[in-house]
Amino acid sequence: MHSHHGPRGRLGVGAAAGAIVLTLLAGAAGTASAAPAAGTDDPAAASRPTGLDRRALAQRLDAVHAAGMFGAYASVRDGRARWNGATGLADIDTGRRTAPDLRHRVGSVTKTFTAVAVLQQSAAGRVRLDAPVGDYVPELVPGERGRKITVRMLLNHTSGIADYIAEAFPSVKEGSPSSLEEFRHRTVSPATLTGYGVNLPPLFEPGTSWSYSNTNYILLGEVLRKVTGQDPERVITRDVIRRAGLRDTWFPGTDPRIRGPHSRMYESFGGALTPPRDFSEYNMTMAGTAGALISTPQDLNTFYRTLLQGGLLPEAQLREMRTTVPYRDENGTVLLRYGLGIYSVDTPCGPVWGHDGGVFGAETTAMSTADGERQFAAGFNLTGYQRTDPDGNPVPHPVDAARTALFDRALCGAAQPTARADAPRTVPSPPDTLRAPAAGPTTSVQRP
Repeated sequence: MHSHHGPRGRLGVGAAAGAIVLTLLAGAAGTASAAPAAGTDDPAAASRPTGLDRRALAQRLDAVHAAGMFGAYASVRDGRARWNGATGLADIDTGRRTAPDLRHRVGSVTKTFTAVAVLQQSAAGRVRLDAPVGDYVPELVPGERGRKITVRMLLNHTSGIADYIAEAFPSVKEGSPSSLEEFRHRTVSPATLTGYGVNLPPLFEPGTSWSYSNTNYILLGEVLRKVTGQDPERVITRDVIRRAGLRDTWFPGTDPRIRGPHSRMYESFGGALTPPRDFSEYNMTMAGTAGALISTPQDLNTFYRTLLQGGLLPEAQLREMRTTVPYRDENGTVLLRYGLGIYSVDTPCGPVWGHDGGVFGAETTAMSTADGERQFAAGFNLTGYQRTDPDGNPVPHPVDAARTALFDRALCGAAQPTARADAPRTVPSPPDTLRAPAAGPTTSVQRP
């Protein structure tokens, strides 16, 4: 799922007002404008961030709350230095305040974990990245289409398979949030979810463009099931979560609750839910290996640090993971570069790597410098706060600017060119689609 920065549909990359974009699924609104040109970003291209100014970080985090976010919690790590912070309220009814290490639904950040598990199986010779997905799950992507779409195309969202979110929550196509409440305790199978997406018309010929789709990552979970003979959540827990030493990260399965200390999760749905409704209790089988994980900012920092410093994948597979295709806006400007379950965006101090996520009521950002030395992860407990203009585009909100300022300070420290200090900037993220379009299109939606 996804954060406020850039295109999105919940579960991950991107979300708009009338569109319930679950950040946990991050998906691009629409498709990339040109055929992807793969490339590998140079890790040495980033200038070194400087300083862990705890006072400045706390001020930037507080500014997000002051701009209208109910509550947020964040962690920054630079080498051995760490900063943890929290601002605002975890429960607006009781006045309970946030804490830095609250458990949180991280939406499409789950995609990086799933991709790591698939690449581990690739390293072991059980999955071939350029093999047809029909070799593994012919019953889910049958016929000629299953021969044309490769595992790699699922990982980097070039498969052309549509996102399933709008079909799984049909009311959002009419701009109504009623499906969110109606399906709060529904258990849904991966086969049902993939069927929603695969049965929609293809967005483009496989491999010729880019569009964020949560369906891709439910399919990858089923590939893991086929080659290991085990539930994919169990495989990811054993081979990724435990191997990285994470203590507060887990798949909730059919349990709608978040165990341990956590915030309420408030969804406004572009103002359709006033006051915002608490969706912290939710059966997340609707997101599965695309966006169901619960974690903390501290665990996410440990995860990306371990991953980018070579602790989870052999060098060859990590290089594959960081081989990217561009996601462009309508003008052809590259907003981000999507690899295999991880993406790169530019900052004032160079490119950073990670993922964002969004579910009803929760958004997450988790990014790292290319060398794995400095990480930033944050959770936010109010979503759908943006309104849209008559054309359905999100109207800039003060929270977005405050989050961008926090993002830059957390990842760059004082290493920010003064020429850009006052320039408005948004940090793009891939379109995330646990939120779906308010009307019409069944492709993934852009996040604000």
